[in-house]
Amino acid sequence: MLPSKTLTAMQSWSSVGRWTLFGTMACVLVCVTFNAVIFDGLGTLALQRAIFSAIVLPILLGVPLFFYMSMRLRGLAITNLRLGLVARTDSLTTCLNRGAFTSKVTTLLAQREPHATGAMLMIDADNFKAINDLFGHDAGDEALTIIARSIRAVLRNGDLVGRMGGEEFGVYLPSVDQRGAEMIAERIRRSVNLAVFAPDGRQRLLSVSIGGAVFEGPASFSELFRIADQRLYRAKQTGRNRATVVHVADHPFIDLKRTA
Repeated sequence: MLPSKTLTAMQSWSSVGRWTLFGTMACVLVCVTFNAVIFDGLGTLALQRAIFSAIVLPILLGVPLFFYMSMRLRGLAITNLRLGLVARTDSLTTCLNRGAFTSKVTTLLAQREPHATGAMLMIDADNFKAINDLFGHDAGDEALTIIARSIRAVLRNGDLVGRMGGEEFGVYLPSVDQRGAEMIAERIRRSVNLAVFAPDGRQRLLSVSIGGAVFEGPASFSELFRIADQRLYRAKQTGRNRATVVHVADHPFIDLKRTA
């Protein structure tokens, strides 16, 4: 399958070609019809010359004109696409930003089948303040990009990942049960552990704590976020570098303090 950017480029060039071709043909048709009516009673030679000019002139003038207009429209469309992408994407990690992630997941939850399953994971970098304090904020930014890349490396097509703020990420997993969500969460944890991070020339361990909420049937973003967030901080409180995933139906309402 071609990448989305390639498909977009192909579609835009196809649009330029269609506008140029059909716009020019429309001008030729209008000119031929007009000249055929106007020069109909002036003899065969005059009519032939009129038809010839009605074909040649629109082609000579219409092709460059429609091509130029189509290229300008294409440029505007690409600019709008890029602006939309920037508005939805976190500039550091290239994940969805919090607003885009929340909106997309909310839409998917509303559109899914009544008995569909899925899961929300909340992922937080362990000891991130220590990384900033020891190695500087540039190293902290590098650690976040590595973590984001490690998360994306193990996700499936259709899974969503967003940066929720700071060192916290959200992942939405459609069509998984609790066992599947636990396996993906564990793969994410190991992927981060194995990532290469050497801010001072020596390999340093990166780790994340993960909380997850698995659901079946109706679910809201706020409910899944709350439960996954509580599980995340339970994982923090019980040692970090671990994943804790629970089914929504088995989760009691608790109010954990964020003591990361």
